[in-house]
Amino acid sequence: MVSLGWGFCFVQIAVMDVPRVLNALDRGFLMIAPMARISFAAFALTVAWTATVHAQDVPGIEICTVEKTMERRTSCLQSNVDFLQKTINKLTTDHQQKIDAANRQIEALKGAVIGLQKVVGELQAAQNKAAEDAKKSAAPAAKDAAPATKDAAPAKDGTK
Repeated sequence: MVSLGWGFCFVQIAVMDVPRVLNALDRGFLMIAPMARISFAAFALTVAWTATVHAQDVPGIEICTVEKTMERRTSCLQSNVDFLQKTINKLTTDHQQKIDAANRQIEALKGAVIGLQKVVGELQAAQNKAAEDAKKSAAPAAKDAAPATKDAAPAKDGTK
């Protein structure tokens, strides 16, 4: 059985019946650009390889009540405990790193706030000084203007 289909069906046929598939490839598949052929071949080999890989024990929580012997139950429970301890340790270190990064950021922000408070204090001092200078310069001008009005004679209303 030869199929020119794509995907898993093609890979399955390619693994089972290599000569027929190669004959089919010679007819129509060679028209495709070389990069597409290489990519598809890599994909086909990857899928074929993963189909032959045997199942591995994936760490995680297992249901230990299905085990009949006490040794297997104990082993199952111990693997669950080991998995949980590793998970807790990993989460602890991850969260500690996040807390340390947050503390460093807080310290940097405290330094920025102190710097900004210093700048605000300097600006307020400069503003107060400018206001005092404006008052002092306005006060002598008012004193100069006041004696000039005293020296001038008052106007008489009844002149005819």
